Amino acid sequence: MSKTISAGRTPNIQIESIGGDLSLVGWEGDDILLKADDDELHLTQDGDQVHISCDDDLSIRVPKGASLTITKINGDASVRGVMGDIELKDIGGDLSMRDVNSVTIETVHSDFSLRGAKGNLSLRKAGSDVSIRNVDGDISIDSVSDDLALRDVRGNVNANVGEDVVMYLNPQPGNTYTVNAGDDILLVMPPKANATLTMNADQINIEWEGVENDEDTTSRELTLGDGSATLTLSAGGDIRVSDRSDAGDTAEEFGNFAAMGMDWSGFGDRISRRVEQATERANRKIEAANKRIEQKVREAERRGRGKVVMGVGRWNWDFSPKGVPMPPKPPVSDEERLAILKMLQEKKISAEEAEKLLSALEGGS
Repeated sequence: MSKTISAGRTPNIQIESIGGDLSLVGWEGDDILLKADDDELHLTQDGDQVHISCDDDLSIRVPKGASLTITKINGDASVRGVMGDIELKDIGGDLSMRDVNSVTIETVHSDFSLRGAKGNLSLRKAGSDVSIRNVDGDISIDSVSDDLALRDVRGNVNANVGEDVVMYLNPQPGNTYTVNAGDDILLVMPPKANATLTMNADQINIEWEGVENDEDTTSRELTLGDGSATLTLSAGGDIRVSDRSDAGDTAEEFGNFAAMGMDWSGFGDRISRRVEQATERANRKIEAANKRIEQKVREAERRGRGKVVMGVGRWNWDFSPKGVPMPPKPPVSDEERLAILKMLQEKKISAEEAEKLLSALEGGS
Protein backbone atom coordinates (compact mmCIF):
# COMPACT_ATOMS: atom_id res chain seq x y z
CA MET A 1 0.00 0.00 0.00
CA SER A 2 1.27 3.48 -0.88
CA LYS A 3 -0.08 6.59 0.83
CA THR A 4 0.68 10.26 0.21
CA ILE A 5 0.10 13.16 2.61
CA SER A 6 1.07 16.84 2.57
CA ALA A 7 2.56 18.56 5.64
CA GLY A 8 4.67 21.37 4.19
CA ARG A 9 8.37 21.55 3.34
CA THR A 10 9.57 21.36 6.96
CA PRO A 11 7.28 18.86 8.72
CA ASN A 12 7.95 17.52 12.20
CA ILE A 13 7.70 13.75 11.84
CA GLN A 14 7.38 11.54 14.91
CA ILE A 15 7.98 7.86 14.19
CA GLU A 16 6.92 6.11 17.38
CA SER A 17 7.54 2.45 16.60
CA ILE A 18 8.48 0.26 13.64
CA GLY A 19 8.02 -3.49 14.01
CA GLY A 20 10.45 -4.32 11.19
CA ASP A 21 12.92 -2.30 9.09
CA LEU A 22 12.80 1.39 8.19
CA SER A 23 14.00 2.98 4.96
CA LEU A 24 13.68 6.79 5.01
CA VAL A 25 14.85 9.11 2.23
CA GLY A 26 14.65 12.89 1.98
CA TRP A 27 13.62 14.30 -1.39
CA GLU A 28 12.85 17.62 -3.06
CA GLY A 29 9.09 17.04 -3.09
CA ASP A 30 6.63 18.61 -0.62
CA ASP A 31 4.70 15.41 0.09
CA ILE A 32 5.33 12.51 2.44
CA LEU A 33 5.11 9.15 0.67
CA LEU A 34 4.65 6.00 2.75
CA LYS A 35 4.82 2.39 1.60
CA ALA A 36 3.71 -0.38 3.96
CA ASP A 37 0.96 -2.96 4.45
CA ASP A 38 -2.32 -1.11 4.87
CA ASP A 39 -3.35 -2.84 8.07
CA GLU A 40 0.16 -2.44 9.58
CA LEU A 41 0.43 1.36 9.17
CA HIS A 42 -0.93 3.83 11.73
CA LEU A 43 -0.87 7.51 10.85
CA THR A 44 -2.19 10.76 12.36
CA GLN A 45 -1.60 14.35 11.27
CA ASP A 46 -2.17 17.79 12.75
CA GLY A 47 -0.86 20.39 10.29
CA ASP A 48 2.90 19.91 9.97
CA GLN A 49 2.94 17.46 12.92
CA VAL A 50 2.87 13.88 11.67
CA HIS A 51 2.80 10.77 13.91
CA ILE A 52 3.62 7.40 12.36
CA SER A 53 3.92 3.84 13.59
CA CYS A 54 4.03 0.57 11.67
CA ASP A 55 3.81 -3.03 12.85
CA ASP A 56 6.16 -4.24 10.10
CA ASP A 57 8.55 -2.73 7.51
CA LEU A 58 8.10 0.87 6.40
CA SER A 59 9.54 2.73 3.42
CA ILE A 60 9.04 6.49 3.45
CA ARG A 61 10.06 9.59 1.51
CA VAL A 62 9.95 12.95 3.25
CA PRO A 63 10.78 16.56 2.32
CA LYS A 64 14.51 17.23 2.77
CA GLY A 65 13.77 19.90 5.39
CA ALA A 66 11.85 17.52 7.66
CA SER A 67 12.78 17.07 11.33
CA LEU A 68 12.64 13.51 12.68
CA THR A 69 12.11 11.94 16.07
CA ILE A 70 12.30 8.13 15.97
CA THR A 71 11.47 6.34 19.21
CA LYS A 72 11.77 2.62 18.48
CA ILE A 73 12.78 0.45 15.51
CA ASN A 74 12.92 -3.31 16.03
CA GLY A 75 14.88 -4.03 12.86
CA ASP A 76 17.43 -2.16 10.73
CA ALA A 77 17.18 1.48 9.71
CA SER A 78 18.48 3.53 6.81
CA VAL A 79 18.12 7.35 6.83
CA ARG A 80 19.37 9.47 3.92
CA GLY A 81 19.12 13.03 2.67
CA VAL A 82 17.27 14.70 5.58
CA MET A 83 18.53 18.18 6.56
CA GLY A 84 16.35 18.82 9.62
CA ASP A 85 17.42 17.76 13.11
CA ILE A 86 17.23 14.01 13.72
CA GLU A 87 16.75 12.29 17.07
CA LEU A 88 16.77 8.49 17.37
CA LYS A 89 16.18 6.71 20.65
CA ASP A 90 16.37 2.94 20.18
CA ILE A 91 17.45 1.03 17.06
CA GLY A 92 17.24 -2.74 17.48
CA GLY A 93 19.43 -3.65 14.49
CA ASP A 94 21.88 -1.80 12.23
CA LEU A 95 21.65 1.93 11.56
CA SER A 96 22.97 3.59 8.40
CA MET A 97 22.82 7.35 7.85
CA ARG A 98 24.00 9.38 4.88
CA ASP A 99 23.85 13.07 3.92
CA VAL A 100 22.16 14.43 7.04
CA ASN A 101 22.56 17.44 9.34
CA SER A 102 22.65 17.16 13.15
CA VAL A 103 21.98 13.77 14.74
CA THR A 104 21.32 12.68 18.33
CA ILE A 105 21.19 8.94 19.04
CA GLU A 106 20.49 7.13 22.29
CA THR A 107 21.14 3.45 21.47
CA VAL A 108 22.04 1.42 18.38
CA HIS A 109 22.12 -2.26 19.33
CA SER A 110 24.21 -3.36 16.36
CA ASP A 111 26.41 -1.57 13.75
CA PHE A 112 26.21 2.16 13.07
CA SER A 113 27.45 3.89 9.93
CA LEU A 114 27.35 7.64 9.21
CA ARG A 115 28.64 9.14 5.98
CA GLY A 116 28.16 12.84 5.38
CA ALA A 117 26.81 15.15 8.14
CA LYS A 118 26.71 18.95 8.11
CA GLY A 119 26.08 19.25 11.84
CA ASN A 120 27.01 17.51 15.08
CA LEU A 121 26.71 13.86 16.09
CA SER A 122 25.89 12.74 19.62
CA LEU A 123 25.80 8.97 20.23
CA ARG A 124 25.24 7.51 23.68
CA LYS A 125 25.74 3.80 22.99
CA ALA A 126 26.48 1.47 20.08
CA GLY A 127 26.40 -2.28 20.62
CA SER A 128 28.83 -3.19 17.83
CA ASP A 129 31.07 -1.42 15.26
CA VAL A 130 30.81 2.26 14.34
CA SER A 131 32.03 3.89 11.12
CA ILE A 132 31.90 7.70 10.72
CA ARG A 133 33.08 9.65 7.71
CA ASN A 134 32.88 13.20 6.38
CA VAL A 135 31.37 15.11 9.32
CA ASP A 136 31.56 18.92 9.55
CA GLY A 137 30.47 19.24 13.19
CA ASP A 138 31.50 17.84 16.57
CA ILE A 139 31.33 14.16 17.51
CA SER A 140 30.52 12.93 21.00
CA ILE A 141 30.36 9.17 21.63
CA ASP A 142 29.82 7.85 25.15
CA SER A 143 30.23 4.14 24.41
CA VAL A 144 31.10 1.86 21.48
CA SER A 145 31.21 -1.82 22.41
CA ASP A 146 33.46 -2.93 19.54
CA ASP A 147 35.51 -0.94 16.97
CA LEU A 148 35.39 2.68 15.79
CA ALA A 149 36.53 4.06 12.43
CA LEU A 150 36.71 7.85 11.92
CA ARG A 151 37.63 9.66 8.73
CA ASP A 152 37.42 13.27 7.55
CA VAL A 153 35.96 14.77 10.72
CA ARG A 154 36.31 18.55 10.90
CA GLY A 155 34.88 19.20 14.36
CA ASN A 156 35.91 18.20 17.87
CA VAL A 157 35.91 14.52 18.85
CA ASN A 158 35.26 12.85 22.20
CA ALA A 159 34.88 9.05 22.08
CA ASN A 160 35.04 6.04 24.39
CA VAL A 161 35.52 2.72 22.61
CA GLY A 162 35.62 -0.84 23.93
CA GLU A 163 38.07 -2.23 21.39
CA ASP A 164 40.06 -0.77 18.44
CA VAL A 165 40.04 2.72 16.90
CA VAL A 166 41.20 3.85 13.45
CA MET A 167 41.30 7.61 12.78
CA TYR A 168 42.22 9.38 9.55
CA LEU A 169 42.28 13.02 10.63
CA ASN A 170 43.47 16.40 9.45
CA PRO A 171 43.44 18.18 12.83
CA GLN A 172 41.92 21.67 12.74
CA PRO A 173 43.49 24.58 14.70
CA GLY A 174 41.90 24.93 18.15
CA ASN A 175 40.05 21.61 17.96
CA THR A 176 40.32 18.93 20.64
CA TYR A 177 40.27 15.18 20.02
CA THR A 178 39.94 12.88 23.03
CA VAL A 179 39.76 9.12 22.42
CA ASN A 180 39.86 6.27 24.95
CA ALA A 181 40.15 2.75 23.52
CA GLY A 182 40.08 -0.61 25.28
CA ASP A 183 42.57 -2.05 22.80
CA ASP A 184 44.59 -0.35 20.02
CA ILE A 185 44.53 3.06 18.33
CA LEU A 186 45.77 3.83 14.83
CA LEU A 187 45.99 7.56 14.04
CA VAL A 188 46.85 8.66 10.49
CA MET A 189 47.41 12.37 9.75
CA PRO A 190 48.88 14.33 6.80
CA PRO A 191 52.63 15.01 6.99
CA LYS A 192 52.07 18.74 7.62
CA ALA A 193 49.60 18.23 10.47
CA ASN A 194 49.68 20.74 13.35
CA ALA A 195 48.89 18.97 16.61
CA THR A 196 49.93 18.44 20.20
CA LEU A 197 49.54 14.79 21.21
CA THR A 198 49.35 13.35 24.71
CA MET A 199 49.42 9.55 24.60
CA ASN A 200 49.19 6.69 27.09
CA ALA A 201 49.33 3.01 26.04
CA ASP A 202 51.17 -0.28 26.49
CA GLN A 203 53.34 0.68 23.54
CA ILE A 204 53.57 3.86 21.44
CA ASN A 205 54.86 3.65 17.88
CA ILE A 206 55.50 6.91 15.96
CA GLU A 207 56.01 6.59 12.20
CA TRP A 208 56.66 10.21 11.31
CA GLU A 209 59.40 11.78 9.25
CA GLY A 210 61.83 13.66 11.49
CA VAL A 211 60.40 12.23 14.74
CA GLU A 212 62.38 9.72 16.76
CA ASN A 213 60.46 6.59 17.70
CA ASP A 214 60.67 5.06 21.18
CA GLU A 215 58.63 1.86 21.35
CA ASP A 216 59.58 1.24 24.99
CA THR A 217 57.69 4.26 26.30
CA THR A 218 54.13 3.95 27.59
CA SER A 219 53.48 7.69 27.94
CA ARG A 220 54.49 10.41 25.53
CA GLU A 221 53.83 14.01 24.53
CA LEU A 222 54.55 15.07 20.98
CA THR A 223 54.22 18.38 19.13
CA LEU A 224 53.84 18.38 15.36
CA GLY A 225 54.00 21.65 13.40
CA ASP A 226 52.63 24.55 15.44
CA GLY A 227 50.70 22.18 17.74
CA SER A 228 47.46 24.15 17.32
CA ALA A 229 45.15 21.11 17.66
CA THR A 230 45.04 19.03 20.85
CA LEU A 231 44.84 15.23 20.79
CA THR A 232 44.60 13.09 23.92
CA LEU A 233 44.79 9.36 23.25
CA SER A 234 44.55 6.55 25.78
CA ALA A 235 44.70 2.87 24.79
CA GLY A 236 44.55 -0.38 26.69
CA GLY A 237 46.75 -1.84 23.95
CA ASP A 238 49.04 0.03 21.54
CA ILE A 239 49.01 3.43 19.87
CA ARG A 240 50.38 3.90 16.38
CA VAL A 241 50.72 7.38 14.83
CA SER A 242 51.63 7.62 11.15
CA ASP A 243 51.92 10.16 8.34
CA ARG A 244 51.55 7.43 5.72
CA SER A 245 48.22 7.50 3.91
CA ASP A 246 48.41 3.73 3.38
CA ALA A 247 49.02 2.94 7.06
CA GLY A 248 45.64 1.27 7.36
CA ASP A 249 46.48 -1.14 4.54
CA THR A 250 48.90 -3.02 6.82
CA ALA A 251 46.93 -2.50 10.02
CA GLU A 252 46.54 -6.24 10.58
CA GLU A 253 50.14 -6.13 11.84
CA PHE A 254 49.01 -3.79 14.60
CA GLY A 255 45.84 -4.91 16.31
CA ASN A 256 42.60 -5.93 14.61
CA PHE A 257 42.03 -2.89 12.40
CA ALA A 258 41.84 -4.76 9.12
CA ALA A 259 38.75 -6.62 10.35
CA MET A 260 36.88 -3.33 10.74
CA GLY A 261 36.27 -2.92 7.02
CA MET A 262 37.11 0.77 6.59
CA ASP A 263 34.99 1.01 3.44
CA TRP A 264 31.41 0.77 4.72
CA SER A 265 30.07 2.74 1.76
CA GLY A 266 27.57 0.01 0.83
CA PHE A 267 26.31 -0.55 4.36
CA GLY A 268 23.23 1.68 4.15
CA ASP A 269 22.43 0.52 0.62
CA ARG A 270 22.31 -3.09 1.85
CA ILE A 271 19.78 -2.16 4.54
CA SER A 272 17.65 -0.22 2.03
CA ARG A 273 17.67 -3.17 -0.36
CA ARG A 274 16.51 -5.53 2.40
CA VAL A 275 13.61 -3.23 3.24
CA GLU A 276 12.65 -2.84 -0.41
CA GLN A 277 12.87 -6.59 -1.01
CA ALA A 278 10.62 -7.30 1.97
CA THR A 279 8.08 -4.78 0.66
CA GLU A 280 8.21 -6.31 -2.80
CA ARG A 281 7.62 -9.80 -1.37
CA ALA A 282 4.55 -8.57 0.51
CA ASN A 283 3.20 -6.88 -2.62
CA ARG A 284 3.70 -10.06 -4.65
CA LYS A 285 1.71 -12.03 -2.07
CA ILE A 286 -1.15 -9.54 -2.23
CA GLU A 287 -1.15 -9.57 -6.02
CA ALA A 288 -1.23 -13.38 -6.05
CA ALA A 289 -4.17 -13.41 -3.63
CA ASN A 290 -5.96 -10.85 -5.81
CA LYS A 291 -5.54 -13.01 -8.89
CA ARG A 292 -6.85 -16.10 -7.12
CA ILE A 293 -9.97 -14.30 -5.90
CA GLU A 294 -10.59 -12.57 -9.22
CA GLN A 295 -10.42 -15.94 -10.97
CA LYS A 296 -12.94 -17.40 -8.53
CA VAL A 297 -15.27 -14.45 -9.08
CA ARG A 298 -15.13 -14.93 -12.85
CA GLU A 299 -15.75 -18.66 -12.52
CA ALA A 300 -18.68 -18.07 -10.16
CA GLU A 301 -20.21 -15.52 -12.50
CA ARG A 302 -19.99 -17.93 -15.41
CA ARG A 303 -21.57 -20.75 -13.41
CA GLY A 304 -24.12 -18.78 -11.45
CA ARG A 305 -25.91 -16.91 -14.30
CA GLY A 306 -26.29 -13.76 -12.26
CA LYS A 307 -25.83 -15.37 -8.90
CA VAL A 308 -22.35 -14.55 -7.58
CA VAL A 309 -20.79 -17.06 -5.22
CA MET A 310 -17.29 -15.98 -4.27
CA GLY A 311 -14.67 -18.06 -2.51
CA VAL A 312 -12.22 -16.23 -0.28
CA GLY A 313 -9.77 -18.68 1.20
CA ARG A 314 -11.99 -21.27 2.91
CA TRP A 315 -15.11 -19.06 2.83
CA ASN A 316 -17.90 -19.34 0.29
CA TRP A 317 -20.14 -16.28 -0.12
CA ASP A 318 -23.44 -16.09 -1.93
CA PHE A 319 -24.11 -12.46 -2.83
CA SER A 320 -27.65 -13.05 -4.02
CA PRO A 321 -30.21 -11.25 -1.77
CA LYS A 322 -30.60 -14.28 0.48
CA GLY A 323 -26.94 -15.23 0.58
CA VAL A 324 -25.48 -16.01 4.01
CA PRO A 325 -21.92 -16.80 5.09
CA MET A 326 -20.76 -20.33 5.70
CA PRO A 327 -19.13 -21.05 9.06
CA PRO A 328 -15.39 -20.44 9.06
CA LYS A 329 -12.70 -23.06 8.97
CA PRO A 330 -9.17 -22.10 10.07
CA PRO A 331 -8.59 -18.30 9.80
CA VAL A 332 -7.92 -16.82 6.39
CA SER A 333 -4.61 -15.12 5.63
CA ASP A 334 -3.80 -11.42 5.82
CA GLU A 335 -3.26 -11.46 2.07
CA GLU A 336 -6.85 -12.54 1.50
CA ARG A 337 -8.12 -9.81 3.79
CA LEU A 338 -6.08 -7.23 1.88
CA ALA A 339 -7.40 -8.64 -1.38
CA ILE A 340 -10.98 -7.97 -0.29
CA LEU A 341 -10.14 -4.35 0.42
CA LYS A 342 -8.44 -4.05 -2.94
CA MET A 343 -11.51 -5.50 -4.69
CA LEU A 344 -13.61 -2.85 -3.00
CA GLN A 345 -11.21 -0.13 -4.09
CA GLU A 346 -11.40 -1.39 -7.67
CA LYS A 347 -15.24 -1.52 -7.42
CA LYS A 348 -15.41 -5.25 -8.07
CA ILE A 349 -17.62 -5.65 -5.00
CA SER A 350 -19.85 -3.15 -3.23
CA ALA A 351 -19.15 -1.52 0.13
CA GLU A 352 -21.91 -3.60 1.70
CA GLU A 353 -20.44 -6.81 0.36
CA ALA A 354 -16.96 -5.85 1.58
CA GLU A 355 -18.35 -4.96 5.00
CA LYS A 356 -19.99 -8.37 5.28
CA LEU A 357 -16.79 -10.11 4.30
CA LEU A 358 -14.60 -8.14 6.72
CA SER A 359 -17.10 -8.48 9.54
CA ALA A 360 -17.20 -12.23 9.17
CA LEU A 361 -13.43 -12.49 8.89
CA GLU A 362 -13.15 -10.65 12.18
CA GLY A 363 -15.61 -12.97 13.86
CA GLY A 364 -18.81 -10.97 13.34
CA SER A 365 -22.08 -12.10 11.82
